[in-house]
Amino acid sequence: MPSEGTQPVKCLVVFCHPVPESFGASVRDAAIAALNERGWEVRLVDLYAEGFDPVLCADERRAYNERAPSDPRLAAHIDNLAWAEAILFVYPTWWYGLPAMLKGWLDRVWATDVAFRLPADGGRIVSLVSHIRKIGVVTTCGASRWVSFLMGQPGRKTILRGMRALCAPTARTLYVAHYNMDSSTPQSRAAFIDRVKKRLATF
Repeated sequence: MPSEGTQPVKCLVVFCHPVPESFGASVRDAAIAALNERGWEVRLVDLYAEGFDPVLCADERRAYNERAPSDPRLAAHIDNLAWAEAILFVYPTWWYGLPAMLKGWLDRVWATDVAFRLPADGGRIVSLVSHIRKIGVVTTCGASRWVSFLMGQPGRKTILRGMRALCAPTARTLYVAHYNMDSSTPQSRAAFIDRVKKRLATF
């Protein structure tokens, strides 16, 4: 049954990993199962599986400040962003940041007249995604928690500070990470999946 109000929360899960049998895929499946258990309505975007093109081409960049992207391949992604009340990103942290594929999705989909509007007078940008009231990250990090913190966790900040700034002012955030992934064990991975399920049960 829906856990909040009378309608299920609409959650967009954005998954980014090139290997279909990866641990990340297991994490994705566990996350979706936890959300379904709450009665949430889930849409999955698997960027690698669909062959998403993350490259912002020259013409798209030239028009970036003037209008929404016109590439028809982005239409479903733009619709998903308008539909979602919550977004959960599931991805591996590489070089302390976002995979290039995911960064390209942000560049191309969280765009002018989609995620925000640029006033003609040069004033403060206007959010078009204030309907998003939950934004979360589930990730794996090869480095330790301490090294990740020392490096500034740029991926975490991009999503939970930069992207969240466009969401509802009271938007809740979630960050769950498996550190030391390069030396993980079956036990640590199982424990992480269990922690993801528990955190999403109250997100």
